[in-house]
Amino acid sequence: MTYPGSHILANLHRLLPHRRTWLKVMHGAMIPLLVWFIVVTPDDVVPLGPAAFQFHSILALVFVTLSLIWMADHMRRGLAGRPGPKLGPRARVLHRLLNTAIIWGLWGVAITGFLLGLTANRVLKAGGFLPIAPPLDMPQLNHLIGKFHIYEFYLLGAIVAAHASFHIWRHFRLRDNALRIMAPKILHRFL
Repeated sequence: MTYPGSHILANLHRLLPHRRTWLKVMHGAMIPLLVWFIVVTPDDVVPLGPAAFQFHSILALVFVTLSLIWMADHMRRGLAGRPGPKLGPRARVLHRLLNTAIIWGLWGVAITGFLLGLTANRVLKAGGFLPIAPPLDMPQLNHLIGKFHIYEFYLLGAIVAAHASFHIWRHFRLRDNALRIMAPKILHRFL
């Protein structure tokens, strides 16, 4: 059964890059953003002035947007990567667990960021222009969510480090070219 406008969506779908292509781009963009937010906190940028904080806030908006897109894709189509044939049963479980934990962890960071805006005493704006949530002025809950948000983010960083270590191990130990799966083709000659 077709519905009005279905031909437009079909044509648009043909024009968009393949799923793996845009996932590679998002994967490549998320790595430096994750490192940035592990190393640089809002307390580090506030003394540098409003322009530095604005830059940090825009990066956070990009990070959250990519996280939500990735989560929506995961909810609709599941994991894009499958475990390779050289992985044993336990390694296959670990592969799925690590990838799923990262996607849900990114979503969790976005949700706690929203809850920070919701419990704030004033309107917080992502990127300096997009209101996060209507402020309910709940300082104690805001403080607790803020602490949880920080620990959640560093736990996500640890999971990402385990994920990277797992794929580096696969690539070099099993020689299954695991790093080539998400790396741009220009880097393949080095892998």
